[in-house]
Amino acid sequence: MDPLIVLILGIVVIAVATAIGPRLKIAGPLVLVIIGLGVSTVPFVEIPLIEPEIILVGILPPLLYSAAISLPAIEFRRDFSSVFGLSVVLVIVSSLALAGFFLLFVPGLNPLIGLALGAILSPTDAVATSIVKRVGVSRRVVTLLEGESLLNDATALVILRTAIAAVVAGTVSVGEFVGNFAWGVVIAVLVGAVVGYANVRLRAWIANSAANTAIGFIIPFVAYLPTEHLGGSGLVAAVVAGIMTGQGAMRYSTPEQRLSDTLNWRTIELVLEGAVFLIMGLELREIVRGNVEAGHGILLPIGLALGALAVILVVRTAYVSFLVWAQSRRARSKMRDRLELMSRQVDRISGMSDAQKADAASPRRGGPQATPEQTERRLSSMRNRISRSLADIDYYQASPLGWKHGTIIVWAGMRGVVTLAAAQTLPRETHDRPLLIFVAFLVALVSLMLQGFTLPWVVRLLRLEKGEDEAAGSEEQSRLEDELRTAALGALTTHSLVKRNGEPFAPELMGKAARVFERVPDDDMTVVAKDLLELRLALIQEQREKLVDLSHGGLYGTPTLRHALAELDADQLSLELRLARDE
Repeated sequence: MDPLIVLILGIVVIAVATAIGPRLKIAGPLVLVIIGLGVSTVPFVEIPLIEPEIILVGILPPLLYSAAISLPAIEFRRDFSSVFGLSVVLVIVSSLALAGFFLLFVPGLNPLIGLALGAILSPTDAVATSIVKRVGVSRRVVTLLEGESLLNDATALVILRTAIAAVVAGTVSVGEFVGNFAWGVVIAVLVGAVVGYANVRLRAWIANSAANTAIGFIIPFVAYLPTEHLGGSGLVAAVVAGIMTGQGAMRYSTPEQRLSDTLNWRTIELVLEGAVFLIMGLELREIVRGNVEAGHGILLPIGLALGALAVILVVRTAYVSFLVWAQSRRARSKMRDRLELMSRQVDRISGMSDAQKADAASPRRGGPQATPEQTERRLSSMRNRISRSLADIDYYQASPLGWKHGTIIVWAGMRGVVTLAAAQTLPRETHDRPLLIFVAFLVALVSLMLQGFTLPWVVRLLRLEKGEDEAAGSEEQSRLEDELRTAALGALTTHSLVKRNGEPFAPELMGKAARVFERVPDDDMTVVAKDLLELRLALIQEQREKLVDLSHGGLYGTPTLRHALAELDADQLSLELRLARDE
């Protein structure tokens, strides 16, 4: 069949499955896996061989980049230690446990190949976790699962590469493994950060939205390719570039660019994510055929796959239990009392004379005397750190992790097509290669279908409280709107605003706008005069700058900040259209 026709049919199937999935109360990705499985069993349909590089290089970098752009960075920072443990420690422990299992039940298996297969099966799939978002679990659990699935590929692929290289070389040392892992992560973070920062600044300079979008499409590959060439993890580089881009967009992108990026990357994510699941189902027949031709039958790989999945779940349950226990201790920490004491001390220092302030706030006694400006900067920095730490404690206490959340984290750790693609990178001369690939496929398939289909049922069975995130978000949104309104009123009363051409606003207009602004909500302020529209644009810019400052303080969650930014962007686009029409 013509590849173009296959592409068209694939996109149509993805779109239809996404539309009918909610009506059937089944996640769209699971519908696509079922369709792929069904098509793969039709005798007269020839499925082309899909090289693993197509998935590892062509699909995963933009898919992970897209997910990283929308990653809630504040919550990610707060739970980074947990994410690190899930994506590094858990992968290493799982790889070793699985290696021991395969060595026990597959006679003659090379220990390094067993470790490689363990690494292939250990990471959760970033695509598979999309199912979690559809079942209504808490935002903190979703953030943990997203962060884990975005970063654990690096650990797994480094273990896989090192093990395969050791098979070829015949030996490997622990120091070499640690060195390769450290280099792979460090170079990925550096390249990803540089590419992400350059992307944000370059696109801030390009005003044309279409050209801006075109640049954005290539960024995942710009981060991936040089990192892989330098021996690092290209997927981690794409993730870091995405995080940098997502955070810089608030400050440097225009509302039109942000809206365009959101819609475009959502479409790309839908198509690529759907393609991944469809490919997973389509490859069934060829994988089964290769295993049967190798003389392994069906029962042995099924038994190995079910045993490996049991090992994965046992290890994951043990680790997540420890994680939940550690987080519960963190939520009960007495750090708040110490931070509040430090806050009172900073306030006390602020009331001193300049000389006393400089002496009290100086990091080293007996050193050169700090200037008043340096002292104020130090005090401001202290206040910000204390405020952020208190906000973090409020976050831990407002959304604690209990055993129910731990159960969701365990059961939502599904394997996906990344496992299958990585398995196909095993060397051709590997002993029992068809068997190992089939086992990897079965683990991913059973994990995805079993856990994916039953996850909504598990959530209902646990009777998790719903609406907690929404209630907290509503209260947070209200506080943020008050802060933004105060910032706008402050700008009106200080007469610091100017039109886009640099001319000042008339004082009478500023006074009238201030009175209206105090009387009615932002979205009820209906104005038609051109100067008032210009003034409203200047106020939006003032509020956006305040929003950027607040985003660094950690007082508000990412969803709240993004909602406020989207409202300001929508207002600005509407006002600019009205001004363009008048002109």
